[in-house]
Amino acid sequence: MYAIEYQRAKSVADAAAALARTGGKALAGGQSLVGAMKLRLANPGTVVDLSGIAELKGIKKEGDAIAIGALTTHAEVASSAVVKQAIPALAALAEGIGDRQVRNRGTIGGSIANNDPAADYPAAVLALNATVVTNKRKIAADDFFKGMYETALGADEIITAVSFPVPKKAAYVKFPNPASRFALVGVFVAQTATAVRVAVTGASSHVHRSSALEAALAKTFTADTAKAVKIPADSLNTDLHGSAEYRAHLVSVLTARAVTAAG
Repeated sequence: MYAIEYQRAKSVADAAAALARTGGKALAGGQSLVGAMKLRLANPGTVVDLSGIAELKGIKKEGDAIAIGALTTHAEVASSAVVKQAIPALAALAEGIGDRQVRNRGTIGGSIANNDPAADYPAAVLALNATVVTNKRKIAADDFFKGMYETALGADEIITAVSFPVPKKAAYVKFPNPASRFALVGVFVAQTATAVRVAVTGASSHVHRSSALEAALAKTFTADTAKAVKIPADSLNTDLHGSAEYRAHLVSVLTARAVTAAG
C-alpha cells in the first residue's frame, strides 16, 4: 500500500471541502478502495473517511419511492422491512452481495460510486430508474453510469442517497462467480405501469440497458418472450470465466428467470 493521509469527515460539507482541497478519494465501507490500495492499484494520496456522517445513513419511504442513505450497508438493505415490502427484489439483491463480512461493511453509495463492471447495485439503479442524490444535484440513473469504473460524479461530489421508485414488478437474477459472488452476468428486470426496463451487469465493460429485451417485454411480459430475444455478443466480455457468446446466452436465460420471479 502507498503512503496516504487519512482524514475523518464530520459532515458532508466537511468531506466535500477535504476532497476539493486534496484531490483525494472518499472512503465509505472500503470494500473496493482498500482492496485496490493494498494491491497498489490505487494511490489516492488522501483518504476522506465518510463513516462518521450520520446523515448519510438510513432507509425511509418518501411517497412512491424508497430513499436509501449512501452509507447504508448491504446487510441493512437486505434486512429492511421497508425495502422488503416495497421492493423485495432490491432486498434480495443486497442479500446476494459477497459474503456476510462484505455485506456488513460495504455500502450502497460506495458500490454505485465505484461502478464495478460486475457489481449488483448498478443494475438495480438503472432498471428501477433511480435518482442518485449528491451534495450538489440529483442525477438520473441513465445519466450516472458512464463507463468502466466511471460515473458522472465530480471530483468533490458525494453521493448522499439513492431514491428508488417503487415498481409494479421487479426481480434480479445473477449467475455469480463462486469465489467473489460478483456477477458473471446479472439481470434486473423492472415493470412499471408504463414501461419495462432491463439492466445487465457483468456482461460488458459497464452496466447497461438492453433495448431489445425492453421492447420485447413491453409487448409481452413473459419468460418465453425473453428467451426468444437473441443478444449480440460483439460488445460483451470474453475472459477466463466465459466467452462473449456464453454471456450473451446467459443474458436471455437470466432475463427469462427474472421475469418468472417478478411475475
